[in-house]
Amino acid sequence: MPADAEQSPRDGDEALRLLSLVERTLTARLEEALRGCGSSLDQWRILRLLADRGGCPMTTVAEHVMLLAPKLSKLVDRMVSANLVLRRRDHTDRRRVLVVISPRGRQALAEWDEATAEVRGQFRELLGPDAGSFEALLRRLQDGLDPVPAEPTAAVPS
Repeated sequence: MPADAEQSPRDGDEALRLLSLVERTLTARLEEALRGCGSSLDQWRILRLLADRGGCPMTTVAEHVMLLAPKLSKLVDRMVSANLVLRRRDHTDRRRVLVVISPRGRQALAEWDEATAEVRGQFRELLGPDAGSFEALLRRLQDGLDPVPAEPTAAVPS
């Protein structure tokens, strides 16, 4: 086997570094765009989730935005105070509380989507026709690293 065909224990290190760099760059650009609207990336992700899926329990929101219970609870409390989201009893399980997007939240989300459109468009443009296969590759990586979604470390009130 040729020397350049042998795998080194460090193979993939550059890919990991580049993946981190891309994530940090995109996050910084999205945060900058949202800061101009008085929002944060976490708030935008929460509203986007709720607009796409409807009401969700706090555990689902925590997994989606990758926040631990205390930070998420404080953020959702602030979003309730700003009338961006509402807490509602789950009709199928009265013990559970769901977070739902409010009409004001839908208005804010439209503004925040517009503010992030350029960054999201640049990302899609750079991926071009490879966007679908790139997302599939990232899902395969995520599934391989964490095949069963882990519960957040701290308990999230539902």
